[in-house]
Amino acid sequence: MASGRAHDRATTLLALPFGLLWAPALGPHGLVTAAVAFLLGGLWLSPDLDTRSRVTARWGPLAVFWWPYRRFLRHRSLLSHSPLLGTAGRLAWLAGLIVAACLLLMPLGAPPPQRLAGGLITLWEQQRPLLIAALVGLEASAWLHLLQDGDPLPRPPRLLRACARWRRSQKPRRRR
Repeated sequence: MASGRAHDRATTLLALPFGLLWAPALGPHGLVTAAVAFLLGGLWLSPDLDTRSRVTARWGPLAVFWWPYRRFLRHRSLLSHSPLLGTAGRLAWLAGLIVAACLLLMPLGAPPPQRLAGGLITLWEQQRPLLIAALVGLEASAWLHLLQDGDPLPRPPRLLRACARWRRSQKPRRRR
């Protein structure tokens, strides 16, 4: 398992090469979008948000919003350290926090969540290739993290492991 410094170093070293992969298809905007998303994914939305880590500390006072995420997810669980599902979960958590903030701040003039959703749909329609590059960048940085830890596939939850053991014990044994 790599240290936090090793994760940070690899993320910063590979962000530009990752962005360069997108440059031929999307030009300089694609390069910047992919590289910045790779950095954000590795430095602020890392799979290690389920622990007290350098990543959590980077959020500063806003780290308190990741406390429930850390509290309810076991480190290296299926929901935090699995390809696609881990990144999707962190993005969903962040989206939920943004919607909650909009709802709380509506009396002060913040846009309602419906308007935010409409804006996201419009953004998706107008900038789809760049958004795809950003999403792939977030996921690629998570894969880098998982590969550095030596476990790209996390352990299944305890309940599933127990069910699998029980099922194996129920198979009839051959007689000799």
